[in-house]
Amino acid sequence: MKILLTGASGQLGQEWQRLTNDRDDIILWPYTSSQLDITNKKQVESELHGRQPDIVVNCAAFTDVDGAETKKELAHQVNSEAVANLAELSSELGFKLVHYSTDYVFPGERADREKCPDGYPEDYPADPINWYGQTKWEGEEAIRQTATDYLILRLSWVCGRFGGNFVKTMRQLGREREELQVVNDQWGSPTFAENVVQNTVALLQADKKGTYNITSRGLISWYDLAEAIFELSNIDVELEAVTSDAFPTEAERPHFSKLNTRKLESISDSQIIDWRDGLESLLKQL
Repeated sequence: MKILLTGASGQLGQEWQRLTNDRDDIILWPYTSSQLDITNKKQVESELHGRQPDIVVNCAAFTDVDGAETKKELAHQVNSEAVANLAELSSELGFKLVHYSTDYVFPGERADREKCPDGYPEDYPADPINWYGQTKWEGEEAIRQTATDYLILRLSWVCGRFGGNFVKTMRQLGREREELQVVNDQWGSPTFAENVVQNTVALLQADKKGTYNITSRGLISWYDLAEAIFELSNIDVELEAVTSDAFPTEAERPHFSKLNTRKLESISDSQIIDWRDGLESLLKQL
């Protein structure tokens, strides 16, 4: 497989490079956002014509959820317009497009925890509650309407050894402070970057198409995750559970964002891990 990777400096982009470094069956051409601006269609088209990849894995995205509320045009350019351009080029040049999306395309209502106890299935009606989620949903739809060979992979609560994420932030704050407050009314499950790449490769090798959810088993709150991080890291900090009202944000956050992985589990080489096992593995890596 010849793969052109965008967003190479992010959590997923760096994990892609690490996990494929020693593989003889994958040729990976990684591009950081400074090396390849996906909003520049001519530049992207030129690179694709030159490389002629079998697959384009798009890890580039505007992921600042709160920032998207004030930088609406930029978020839309990166998450929607640029993705639409990649979808058009996929159709024109014949490469498979792999695009990462988010749990934020769903409504995230408290009542959905009872409606979908195993998480949102892929075909649950989208209804984003913030601009970031809206731009990611529009990007998804552009792919479905234009590309013929694609994978849209939805993730939630992404964390890994590279970049910034909740696990790293909690470890740092836990060592710096004696007391911490963490919200206990937002429910979901963490998705580990290493597991994302492993499952993406499994889907590619099985030549699957369409939309899939990738996350870990279990349903927890951010408070539960923080508690486990401190326990497994032997960090002594007093933890207080609070509601989302204690931390006002520019963008509204979903109260429920668990993703159902039953569709992915039907793939023979897929690897769905328990959230706690994934956390233990990540903490050892860190």
